[in-house]
Amino acid sequence: DMDECTLGLDDCHPDAICQNTPKLYKCMCKVGYTGEGKKCEDIDECDNDFNGGCVHECFNIPGNYRCTCYDGFMLAHDGHNCLDTDECMFNNGGCQHVCVNTVGSYECRCKEGFFLSDNQHTCIHRSEEGMSCMNKDHGCAHICREMPKGGVSCECRPGFELSKDQRSCILTCNHGNGGCQHLCDDADNGPVCGCHPKYVMHVDGKTCLEREEAAVETSEGNTTAAADVDKRVKRRLLMETCAVNNGGCDRTCKDTSTGVHCSCPVGFTLQFDGKTCKDIDECQSNNGGCDHFCKNTVGSFDCSCRKGFKLLTDEKSCQDIDECSFERTCDHMCINHPGTFQCTCNKGYVLYGFTHCGDINECSINNGGCQQLCVNTLGDYECLCHSNYKLHWNKKDCVDTKGPLSDNVSPKVLLHCIKSGGSDRCFLSCSPDVQVFSDTSAIKISVTFKLNEGKCSLKKTEMFQEGLEEMIPERQNSVMESFHYVNLTCSSSKKVHGALSRLTATREIFITADFELETSRKEVTDTCDMRCARKKTEKRFRKTIRTLRKTVSRDQFRIRISGTDHELARKALKPSEPQQSCGVGQMQPGNRCRERRAVWAGVGGGVNHCIIALYSFAESTGQDECPVVCFTVHIGGIKLQLLPAFNQCSPGEYSPDGFKPCLQCPLGTYQPEAGRVSCFPCGGGLTTRHSGASLFQDCETKVQCSPGHFYNTTTHRCIRCAIGTYQPEFGQNYCISCPGNTTTDFDGSTNITQCKNRQCGGELGDYTGYIESPNYPGDYPANTECTWNINPPPKRRILIVVPEIFLPIEDECGDYLVMRKSSSSNSVTTYETCQTYERPIAFTSRSKKLWIQFKSNEGNSAKGFQVPYVTYDEDYQELIEDIVRDGRLYASENHQEILKDKKLIKALFDVLAHPQNYFKYTAQESREMFPRSFIRLLRSKVSRFLRPYK
Repeated sequence: DMDECTLGLDDCHPDAICQNTPKLYKCMCKVGYTGEGKKCEDIDECDNDFNGGCVHECFNIPGNYRCTCYDGFMLAHDGHNCLDTDECMFNNGGCQHVCVNTVGSYECRCKEGFFLSDNQHTCIHRSEEGMSCMNKDHGCAHICREMPKGGVSCECRPGFELSKDQRSCILTCNHGNGGCQHLCDDADNGPVCGCHPKYVMHVDGKTCLEREEAAVETSEGNTTAAADVDKRVKRRLLMETCAVNNGGCDRTCKDTSTGVHCSCPVGFTLQFDGKTCKDIDECQSNNGGCDHFCKNTVGSFDCSCRKGFKLLTDEKSCQDIDECSFERTCDHMCINHPGTFQCTCNKGYVLYGFTHCGDINECSINNGGCQQLCVNTLGDYECLCHSNYKLHWNKKDCVDTKGPLSDNVSPKVLLHCIKSGGSDRCFLSCSPDVQVFSDTSAIKISVTFKLNEGKCSLKKTEMFQEGLEEMIPERQNSVMESFHYVNLTCSSSKKVHGALSRLTATREIFITADFELETSRKEVTDTCDMRCARKKTEKRFRKTIRTLRKTVSRDQFRIRISGTDHELARKALKPSEPQQSCGVGQMQPGNRCRERRAVWAGVGGGVNHCIIALYSFAESTGQDECPVVCFTVHIGGIKLQLLPAFNQCSPGEYSPDGFKPCLQCPLGTYQPEAGRVSCFPCGGGLTTRHSGASLFQDCETKVQCSPGHFYNTTTHRCIRCAIGTYQPEFGQNYCISCPGNTTTDFDGSTNITQCKNRQCGGELGDYTGYIESPNYPGDYPANTECTWNINPPPKRRILIVVPEIFLPIEDECGDYLVMRKSSSSNSVTTYETCQTYERPIAFTSRSKKLWIQFKSNEGNSAKGFQVPYVTYDEDYQELIEDIVRDGRLYASENHQEILKDKKLIKALFDVLAHPQNYFKYTAQESREMFPRSFIRLLRSKVSRFLRPYK
């Protein structure tokens, strides 16, 4: 016998099964198709009175069908019924106060003393004063609008209709299916609910219950039991054969000497009647062996995983998806967690749209804390001062530089180098009573010294007794420079982990000195102007720096603080020196263990201290030997440029130099930051509840502003934040600018999540690419329009995969995505939707090129979409269409997850775009990437496609 099916000599329809017979062969249409085998047509399971058994929407697909639910519902495990989704379970439904779940939807409510704002999510503080929507109980059920000539008018949210009283809103079937679980019909007084024919209405008039058919079947079965016995006997007597009606068997029939013998395939069990096969629910035993979810199917079962996990090729185990390994997951940094991931941003940037990072405009937040001018930069900002002012050491306040400058002012910081005994020695000396002297010709110089070994510490010394008073600056071998500001930083080239005492280890260190040098007016003459004098000063100082560099390398650099000399003690102790055992965090100066502490002191703009980052020792009793307050710090990598702590003025305080002793901010002022020289006025004649206020909220405003507003100190009213700004707090006097290139849809925004990027996303390539809605995966903006054009190279066609798409339908398809041949509405359309589909779908373009448009209105927003595409050789058109039109590609949840897996889609597209890339993957790699069922599906398609060429 010749096997025509194996040799490919049959003429069965592609949607039929070829079965070899002793003499010829026969064709049988697959399940889901009808016909005699040589011609098969898809059965439209949705085209009947039961809507395919779907309670909401039924979609026919080749060889199968699928049920979907309206927004606000989720598909039940039976794949047909729809259950309510509790939106309040996630992020409180976005409600500021209280979220109340309803069938098919939800609503926000406010606590006592507040009423719901226009956006129906945030709450506004109710005031009895005034007649506007802002501060009066206006009576509108949903949206209140102020009329140009005074008064208010009411509007309703999408899906509601305004009632005759012009205040209340009547629910319609367009919002949350009217609160009905199954069917909804609009009536004059609101929706009327109904149920699918297989269900009955609950007493609540909204939800549906399955009909109690068991009792009916039992009663009918009792009356016919005797008749069934008689029929079985007659069949035996007539000697049934498998040739007639398959012997009455559900599945497999075999003729035996005693009559027909019925059997069932794997996954079924034969019932007591000997004919019927009943599906085995494998999920009832040990969850079917599934890690997460088990779903019983006819004759089998499917395992699936929680969101953020993927099913392994054993089709039972679940593994976390490392989203951080995908391209374009996060703009800056990505942290993977089991089942999810988290995006973080670099310093100076803030997260928006879940994965994107935008520059923070610090200047929009209380002017960046700057006393005068604030300039925003990418990732940072800078405070500036008006003319005749200079920036304070805290980089925010401005110091007045008006008045005559004198060269007779005693220097605050002295660098004194002297040649003694054939070698250079240098002192850095800080005066205890620093005074301000400044000049616009200040020279800023930074120099770094490298030491091959040593430690970052400062050691009190008795060895070098020559004091500054004994040194004559006019001596030929001596040089002295005075500075307005100096900052010393000691750092190690090695990272340190562990106790602070490990800093004593020998390592390569770097000392960085930042100097601010004043140009002396004595240098200015009739023949040498200020520019000339500056050059002379720079030249002289470079020579001093060279001397300083030599002395540091020879351990001859001294620092004098309040009359006490210190040297860089960088050499390790000799082994012969006796050492006392000290505790963690202690060191041994002399013969006593003392706590090791870091000291910080500051200079600049009138501060009576010298900025030096250094190490010193303090008695464990608290009696220190430092010129200013010593304090313990956390060290990370021995970066010894330390900021002030205990000696700075606290928030709500100020002093002429920002250091203690401090004064409290007087009434009517506040200061939110530490180390400041002044306080911000409340403005508008407002006072504060008490002195020492640290926030604007401490100012006694005439009305309390809710989030989304700021207090105007001129009009003493709450003003809605302008478009492009937001304010999440109560009672603030500013609104924060949206990060980067984002903006808000409307004014009065209360959260950074309302800041959205309006740029249309995607990358369009000749072979692969993708399109995505603006701000994806965050909600797309309102009133936006995007257009893309895909024009593949000659002899190539387009395959598109829509993994999932989120578009709200409650605003009557105001947001939609359409793909067609051209911009003409009459051109061939490939795809169009205005709804949310979390199940993926793949399709080929009906035209050789695609014009794609996405539009949104001013109503509700959603996550949107990211849609990849690939162009392939048109010789494979028949094969690709055969694959994407097969219902098995979507019927299995495992296959659906493949179409959502970015890595697998990229691999598939890589091979489709360039078939030679198939050989990059070994058979083992392919088996590990895709489940067996998916490989079987593709293998059968490819074998059929290549059969004519064998």
